Amino acid sequence: MSPLIRRSLIALAIVALLAATVYWLTRPKPIAVVLKPVERGQVEASIVNTRAGTVEACQRTKLSTIIGGRIEILNVKEGDRVKKGQLLLKLWNDDQKAQQTLAEKQSALSSRRVTEACTAAASAEREAKRQAGLRAQGFVSEAREDVARTEAAVRQAACETARADVAQADARIAVTRVEQGRTALYAPFDGTVAKIVGELGEYSTPSPPGVPTPPAIDLIDESCLYVKAPMDEVDAPKIRVGLPVRVSLDALPKQPLKGTVKRVAPFVSAVEKQARTVDVEVDFESPADTQLLVGYSADVEIVLETRQNVLRVPTAALIEGKKAMVLNADGYLEARPLKIGIANWEHSEVLDGLKEGEHIVTSLEREGVKVGARATAEAPTDKK
Repeated sequence: MSPLIRRSLIALAIVALLAATVYWLTRPKPIAVVLKPVERGQVEASIVNTRAGTVEACQRTKLSTIIGGRIEILNVKEGDRVKKGQLLLKLWNDDQKAQQTLAEKQSALSSRRVTEACTAAASAEREAKRQAGLRAQGFVSEAREDVARTEAAVRQAACETARADVAQADARIAVTRVEQGRTALYAPFDGTVAKIVGELGEYSTPSPPGVPTPPAIDLIDESCLYVKAPMDEVDAPKIRVGLPVRVSLDALPKQPLKGTVKRVAPFVSAVEKQARTVDVEVDFESPADTQLLVGYSADVEIVLETRQNVLRVPTAALIEGKKAMVLNADGYLEARPLKIGIANWEHSEVLDGLKEGEHIVTSLEREGVKVGARATAEAPTDKK
């Protein structure tokens, strides 16, 4: 080999060595990633509501009088507990009371007329019988007997008419009582007065058809509560009455409550064209230790299926819902295809693609974490 070729080869070797040194010194540092071991445990298939649900009362009524009028009696205040049948509010109705008094007087008068008319009818009947006896003995004419019988029939008719007048008068009394009932509000069940619209002496107006008017009294039975929540129409076929539910309340974030599905609406609500939902009602499994309020916002998670002691990974660590990122032996990140079983927002069941004890990357949100990147474990592999 000539000296020129030898020198050229040495120069090339030096250049290659320098290039390798520069690359080694300037290459990107490995990205620190968090690894989590694949483990066994419980996995649930569940669905959640699309918008916030609401705590509702099993019984709630917004009461208004049938007619308008000035409030004469207001027996309750907001927050009062009331019993079924208790008088809550009454409008001025002295005119209706006067009508009832008049009807009662007319009924009494009609009763006296019954006594008068029926007594006369009884007397006429006796006279007709006496005339019939005399006619049989030949002492009076047939015409005389007919007159007596006609008189008895007329008197009997007058008696029946008088009795009908009494019935009519009693019906008029009943009408006046019904009219007075239109001015009063009574509690239809035991409950709590949530709100009152109107004060003593003010005029209360009922709601005309088609015109929303605040009710006079809003009554709630808070002894029986449930949650009503909208679920996506796509999930509706999966929901059945009796499925277990977890209820989370914004007001009580650390006190999830257990419940069961008690009703699934038989129709789809189209609040918005792009958001069609099915309302689901959830009963609480047992009374909550903490007092719940009607109107609390609530989220429901309906558990469709539960599997125990299966391989699982965090759902948030999956790529496109069917791949997991792993750190291979060469220190590079690669995507591992998986076969996924049931899943929820927390865990996904792994049917194939990973083994117990293998590790997956859970810090997918970090900058630079992608397939093919150099990486190193940030924490011990057994840290949870």
